[in-house]
Amino acid sequence: MVGQIMTRIIAGSAKGQPLKVPVSGTRPTSDRVRESVFSATEHLLGGWSDVQVLDLYAGSGALGLEAVSRGARSAVLVESSAQATSVIRANIAKTQLAAHVVKADVTVWLAKQATDQFDLVFIDPPYTLAGKLVANVLRSLAEGGWLADGAVVVVERDAKDDDLNWPAGFSDITRRRFGNTSVSRGVWYFADSGDH
Repeated sequence: MVGQIMTRIIAGSAKGQPLKVPVSGTRPTSDRVRESVFSATEHLLGGWSDVQVLDLYAGSGALGLEAVSRGARSAVLVESSAQATSVIRANIAKTQLAAHVVKADVTVWLAKQATDQFDLVFIDPPYTLAGKLVANVLRSLAEGGWLADGAVVVVERDAKDDDLNWPAGFSDITRRRFGNTSVSRGVWYFADSGDH
């Protein structure tokens, strides 16, 4: 397709592999932001071995696929757009990384019974999505049993947006700005307060 936007895997087993990006409705994370996010996240997780990744509002799937390229065990990529899910499937097929895409609305998908617990969650919604809705997604993750103890949750939003209202159970909350992009991060330590 003429004018097709591309991004790429920046490190790991699929380093340099180009990824397609949906022609509309998504905003690829820049290499600079991705490198900063992944280096800080790797430090928090203590490495990538056995890490299960959840990529919400996945777009091209670049964040989840980057994590698997770096050594995460697998990724689930949740995206509501038919065009974007088609692009993600093509990117998974091209990179041969251990990931699968779920075509679903994020809030509806998180409302169901958790089938797995994730060690790393990316939330990269359209910048037009209100902070209250993003806070609701965080609450669904926290209350729905989706997060492993010590899970890292990374939220990318517009730098002009207010700070997020993180639910109880998250700690080590940070926020950094990269030009027009804001990256917030929290760590989930609320697995079972009665037994620790």
